[in-house]
Amino acid sequence: MRKLEAEIILEYDDEEIAKAIAKAVSPDNFKTPAGLSIKTAREKNKVVTKIRCKRKLPTFIATIDDLLFCTSTAEKTIQITKRL
Repeated sequence: MRKLEAEIILEYDDEEIAKAIAKAVSPDNFKTPAGLSIKTAREKNKVVTKIRCKRKLPTFIATIDDLLFCTSTAEKTIQITKRL
């Protein structure tokens, strides 16, 4: 089976926001099934996620979708807490 790979880079205006987003999605770094690897790290004001998948294409797509959903949720939470 072929290996699917993606690198997703999200850039923020503020390093603290990037740090919070990276922390919010980093638990995915540890809970993955065999054949799937997700590594998220903050690089200054960027959140970089590398995904490697030796499973089927739907698993790869679902993983990216899940990551982006979790990121969006974290961003919305940060926006709401800033207003309080």
